[in-house]
This record gives sequence, structure tokens and C-alpha cells, in this order.
Amino acid sequence: MTEWSCYLADESATVAAGKALGQVLAECADGLSLHLAGDLGAGKTTFTRGVLNSFGHSGAVKSPTYTLVEEYQLPTRTLHHFDLYRLGDPEELEYMGIRDYFTAADICLIEWPVRGEGVLPPADVLITLKVQEPGRIVKLESGTERGSRLVQQLAQLAMRAPQFEQQQD
Repeated sequence: MTEWSCYLADESATVAAGKALGQVLAECADGLSLHLAGDLGAGKTTFTRGVLNSFGHSGAVKSPTYTLVEEYQLPTRTLHHFDLYRLGDPEELEYMGIRDYFTAADICLIEWPVRGEGVLPPADVLITLKVQEPGRIVKLESGTERGSRLVQQLAQLAMRAPQFEQQQD
């Protein structure tokens, strides 16, 4: 397992971290499952906005808490943003055709993945956001070999970015 973490001082740094991951994702042609964990208000949707911005999306990004999924048809990829916070039972995902979203080329960002355990595919990368006033700590952990390569590429990219304060474990 490969991991990387850093301190994000504010909202703009959280968006920038998402953009940096988006740059790495743009180079990967495969479909990916990215799980976002963290308490309410930790910055999961803000991070997702950064990923979407890196693919050219400039509109609003809100958490699909009631619709469960928001699909973004981007110039080079399709990205599905899930929020499973209000999911009552993981089996509900089967009824909505969850498996159809995980294609060979689409990216799936899933907030509150613990609510879909047993039905969701394993995460290529688990992204955990934790409030550490006045900012956030973001930690990426690979779950697959493909995810390991992504985390390594992001770590290399982040070393050249002054807004990311590297965390020492």
C-alpha cells in the first residue's frame, strides 16, 4: 500500500489538492473508484470540485446527498460523484444499477463509501479528509496497484507545489 498526506491550510488548498489529483487522473485511461472518507464538513465535496475543475468543469459542485449520484459529462471523461450519506441499506445501490457506473473508462468519486460496503467495488484510492483547525489533513491510501501508481504520481506532483505542506508520519 502506498500513501501520501499533507496539510491543506484552507478551502483553496483543498480545491488545489483535488485539481492535482485530477491532473494525475487525466493521464490514466482506466476507470477508477475513489472513496472519500471524513466527517461532515471535512471537505469531501470541495476536494471533488477540484478534481472536476481539473477536467474543465466550471459550474457549481454540490454534494448529491438526496439524488445519490451526479453525473458530469466532461470533455475527456465521465465522472460520477456519489454521496451515500442518506443510504439506508447497501442493497439500495443494486436497485439503482450501481454496477453500470463502474465502466472501463469512468471515474467514480464516492462520499461515505462505508454505507455501500459489500456492494461497492474496492477503492483504487481511499481519500480521507480530517479537520485540523484551521485547515485539513488529506491522506491518500492506495487500495490497488493502479491506485498505488496514482498516489505515487500525486506525491511527486505535490512536492513541486508550495501550497501542500507534507505530513511526516
